[in-house]
Amino acid sequence: MAVDAVIFDWGGTLSVWAQVDLEDMWRLAARHLAPDREQDVMDRLLAVEEKLWRQVEETQRSARLGEVLEAAGRELGLDVTEAVLEEAATHHLDAWTPHISHDPDAAPVLGALREGGIRIGLLSNTLWPRDFHDRFLERDGLVELFDARLYTSHMERTKPHPSAFRAALDAVGVDDPSRAVYVGDRPFDDIYGAKSAGLRAVLRPNDSLPAGFTIADQEPVEPDAMIYALPELLPLIDAWSQGERAR
Repeated sequence: MAVDAVIFDWGGTLSVWAQVDLEDMWRLAARHLAPDREQDVMDRLLAVEEKLWRQVEETQRSARLGEVLEAAGRELGLDVTEAVLEEAATHHLDAWTPHISHDPDAAPVLGALREGGIRIGLLSNTLWPRDFHDRFLERDGLVELFDARLYTSHMERTKPHPSAFRAALDAVGVDDPSRAVYVGDRPFDDIYGAKSAGLRAVLRPNDSLPAGFTIADQEPVEPDAMIYALPELLPLIDAWSQGERAR
């Protein structure tokens, strides 16, 4: 069946996976929030973020940067205003900036897909606001190559929940999920999630992640295809669009 849209994960798929020390980033936010209690605030921010991520994984309900800081603020008795939240987010973003880069093949591959009439989407699990990610996409000339960009910090559910993928399909104007392909590096969030929602799924393995995940007693879901470099996606999509069996 023809492919109308390709939807990508962000971290580890289009962007180069960066092992950034969260402690360093939260220290900058803590220094702004309470310079006289920097270590304590940093520890609380890190702990609250980790707790929220565990909740996200268990419930597939989205969480946001504001929730991290507000929860830490309640625990620490800080007066956390919206302005402080925005400033702390900026500090956190500045800490990430030198570490984030996109795969050099991302722009050519996205451009080639668009030239072939394929709609392009982005669906990323994240706590961080849209501006956080869009800043890097704009910096590297990618933002205009997407027809839709979805971040779970602005959604009710995260991957692998089917509604996250349905929202991405709606955003790129695809009714039939079998006519869309999801490309990601996480066997559970990306591959299991996409296939459960009816999309075809392409795994780009990431050595920094576990090899796979199980859901209760279920076996991991196999991807429809596997690539090790983004240009490998182009002949795969072409073959599927022509109704050929991918090899």
